[in-house]
Amino acid sequence: MRTQADKAARFRELHQRPGAFIIPNPWDAGNAKLLAAMGFEALATTSLGVANTLGQSTISLDAIIENCRMIVEATDLPVNADLENCGADDPKTAARAITRAAEAGVVGGSIEDSTGNREHPIYDFSLAVERVQAAVEAARALPFPFMLTARAENLLHGRNDLDDTIKRLQAFEAVGADVLYAPGVYDAKTIRTVTASLGKPFNLVMGFADPTLTVDQIAAAGVKRISTGGAMERHALNAFLRSAREMKDKGSFSYVRDMAPVKEVRAAFNGSVPAP
Repeated sequence: MRTQADKAARFRELHQRPGAFIIPNPWDAGNAKLLAAMGFEALATTSLGVANTLGQSTISLDAIIENCRMIVEATDLPVNADLENCGADDPKTAARAITRAAEAGVVGGSIEDSTGNREHPIYDFSLAVERVQAAVEAARALPFPFMLTARAENLLHGRNDLDDTIKRLQAFEAVGADVLYAPGVYDAKTIRTVTASLGKPFNLVMGFADPTLTVDQIAAAGVKRISTGGAMERHALNAFLRSAREMKDKGSFSYVRDMAPVKEVRAAFNGSVPAP
């Protein structure tokens, strides 16, 4: 088994090598194991996916940390944590989430400038930067190279101000963030504009980007890390809803033709053969 330091070193290497890599977002131990068996090199958690599985519109930091622990224990891969706003407005309090996530076994994690308050969805610029700086300090105090991702959430909250988004990302980079992230950056041209303004790796989440883009096109636009956010869980949830509606509305069960083969799933869980 890899140590946490080994995983951290491997995670950093993925961000340094040429091209872009995919970091999918499982939401439980089972699909984490399936993704590992398929050959993915790192995983990330999804707070949205976990909230959906719990039947909640929001999720507590405690639940996020517990899910991190479960995903970490499921495989031997590096795991990056979706920590939302780290559970607090105050920079020092929010920074404690980084320490808690590391204690759960992750080797990277994010802090975002979204407040969780619909009336005031984005932290003021100076406070947002202070929060990232505090998170960086917490990350640097750890006994391994934790990768801190700073997220600018403007585009997900109706603030379609790309200049301000870039300004925030640059400020987050200046105070030490290792990876930058702006969910909602959609097309290749805009992606290039953002990545060209930064010196650190950029994470693109495909749940809010042009789905016709390929890995090669995304890498050519300057992206280093490609995540899926809650998209895979929502896709699975859509399949669940389709099967339920078929039974309820039509009284039929044709969806059983598309079930995952039990032997292949069990093989992936047992670690005996890769899932196709």
